[in-house]
Amino acid sequence: MIDYEGILKRGSFSVTQAEKKRLYGEWLTELTEHHRQNCSPYDQMLTNLMIPRLKDMEEEEVPMVPVGLFKEMKLTSIGEDKVFKVMTSSGTSGQKVSRIYLDRETAEYQQRALANIGSDYFGDSRLPFLIIDSPQVLKDRNMFSARGAGILGFSIFSSRLFYGLDKDMNLDFEGIEKFLQRYQGKRVLIFGFTYIIWTCLYQALKQSGRKLDLSSGILIHGGGFKKLRDQSVSEDEFKERLWEVTGCRSIHNYYGMAEQTGSIYMECSHGHLHASIYSDIITRRARDFSICSHGEKGIIQVLSPLAHSYPGHSILTEDEGIILGEDDCPCGRKGKYFKVCGRIHQAEIRGCSDTYEG
Repeated sequence: MIDYEGILKRGSFSVTQAEKKRLYGEWLTELTEHHRQNCSPYDQMLTNLMIPRLKDMEEEEVPMVPVGLFKEMKLTSIGEDKVFKVMTSSGTSGQKVSRIYLDRETAEYQQRALANIGSDYFGDSRLPFLIIDSPQVLKDRNMFSARGAGILGFSIFSSRLFYGLDKDMNLDFEGIEKFLQRYQGKRVLIFGFTYIIWTCLYQALKQSGRKLDLSSGILIHGGGFKKLRDQSVSEDEFKERLWEVTGCRSIHNYYGMAEQTGSIYMECSHGHLHASIYSDIITRRARDFSICSHGEKGIIQVLSPLAHSYPGHSILTEDEGIILGEDDCPCGRKGKYFKVCGRIHQAEIRGCSDTYEG
């Protein structure tokens, strides 16, 4: 039985990749058998792939579930009476969404993992929380999914929260000013989805000729750069333009998905996304799914031992990325670090912030 309490007590980025590879072989082998016994569609998939039962596997050998399968099938390893929460992925109008079934224990483990990763970046103290979104996002079930889950997830770090956009997604400049004045001289956590921050914060300030003093803020954003890349806005330009109108230098992107909630990959001060003890990443060549070398672009596979109530411990995504190295990032965090290059050609656009059309 996986010792989840033991995993959650480890330092989020304290385990070397060699030790992590060994642990993940053990943990994911156990989870594969667990899901095989408790999820009939998953068992059928492994049977069709002729994967023998009770096989000890290396991390790289664990069967991958294509992320799109969570949109097409009900994949759960728990009974209806154990379902505590159903997470849904983002999706533009007309798209199917993934449905992820969590029992109480899995939801707790994932939330604690997120808290541990966050505390490594901005400490254990709760901070005033400025959300660059509308409070309507938690009221409208059509908007909720990934955006609402992201807000609720990061709100565990907050002492007091304020929504910086009104119900029509317009910037509440005066409200934000009052919020900042109240916590003048203190660190403030700022959260939003990438495209919303760009359009509703940066562009709104730029067009109005106004500025906000967010120099003491830590800005966390996620949801993908698809629309910004279409506008020829790079990650570096995103940071530079925001600094011009807010003075904020501490800006961190993160990579994550509803299918592995809690196991997010946060960007360090050197611009690298990091895999914590709660997740790992492999990149694979499209032609035969062989493993890419470091520095080689490939399809991202994400792994996590926290997916206990559903077979999401090994997922083949629709994203491409490059593993840059392991254990030697200048920030000092152990494990793999990487960058995301974008979506696979012809894959559905499903970035969290890209679902907002303005």
